[in-house]
Formats: sequence, C-alpha cells, structure tokens
Amino acid sequence: MKGNSILREVFDALPSMVFVVDQDVRIQEYNAAATSVMITAEREAILQRRAGEILNCIHSRESPDGCGRSSVCSGCIVRNAVTKALQGGARVIRHRTRMQIVQNEQIVQIYVLVTASPFSFRGNQHVLLVIEDITEIAELYRMIFICPVCGKMQSEEKTWMRVESYFKNNWNVECSHGYCPDCFQHEMEKIRSNPKKEQDPSRS
Repeated sequence: MKGNSILREVFDALPSMVFVVDQDVRIQEYNAAATSVMITAEREAILQRRAGEILNCIHSRESPDGCGRSSVCSGCIVRNAVTKALQGGARVIRHRTRMQIVQNEQIVQIYVLVTASPFSFRGNQHVLLVIEDITEIAELYRMIFICPVCGKMQSEEKTWMRVESYFKNNWNVECSHGYCPDCFQHEMEKIRSNPKKEQDPSRS
C-alpha cells in the first residue's frame, strides 16, 4: 500500500472506515475515513494497536490489558466477526451492531454494519474490516409509524399505505408473501373446522 500510490488513493477514497487487522484485531493499515473517529492522528500510535482502543470503545478501558480482554469482550461483534472470518467457511461475515465509544469525554452510541473478509498477504492471514455508520438508517426505523390495527405504515408525506407499498416506494424493495408458522396453523384449523358442504346434485 505504501509503495503503490493508486491503491493508497483508492483506499482513502472509500467513504466507510476500512482497516486491515490481524487475528487479535490489531491494526495493520487503515484508510482516511477511519481517522475521523480515532483517538489520535499519529500513525505510529495507531499501527499494531487493537481497534477497540483506537476507536475508543468504552469496554477497552475496563481492563488494564485493553481491547478484547474485559469480561464483555467475548460478545464483541467486531472481534467475533474477525475471528469467524479467519476460521473459514464464509468468505464474508456481516453483522449489524450498536457501538458505544467515547468522544469528547462523552459516551456516544452509534449503529454500525460490520463486514469482515479474510485474505492472505505474504504468507500471513489478515482480515479486511469495514465499519459503516448506519446510525441515520437506524434512527429512521425508530421513526416509522405502524397502525396497530391494520398494520399500515405512515410515509414521510403522512399518508398511510400497506407495508409492501411502503418498502417499494421508499426503498425500492419488492416484498414476497408467505405464512408464518402461527398463521399457517391458524388457517389450517379454519379449513379443518369448516369443511366444504356437499354440492347439491340438483344444482349440477
């Protein structure tokens, strides 16, 4: 990366935070977008540090050994995504999660989409770790109004529409239909309890 200027330019042009990490989530490389949430801009202080420490995760402060060593770190989506990626099986690991980081001495909550993809370089295993801030999307979902009676959803124009229409109009997503297990059972019971009456021969 250092010796290839075009790769560096492309890497830094990516709008999401991108890291190259090892199995302990130690940062080997990172792009410009990642620096916006880091505790320092000093490159020497970032490389080989664990991601949680550089991103100022609140749990990285809970143990004197830092990121990945506190009692809650076993459930960390970022760390587990990296571990799972290196274990093989899936080429891409993707999870949504909520992160709590410290900014300006205040705890800030952000929602992120974490993507981990393994690769090998010069005989060593690494993971390309992408962290996308989806806080605005998460906040949008919080603001969706759904009628508790008919299930229609309210659009930004304050009109009410079926769920299928809402997602088609706002997200260009087509919906398919299928019974959930409870509704399927309910419909089957209705059919069993109301068998078709024998057809009147005189009407045939």
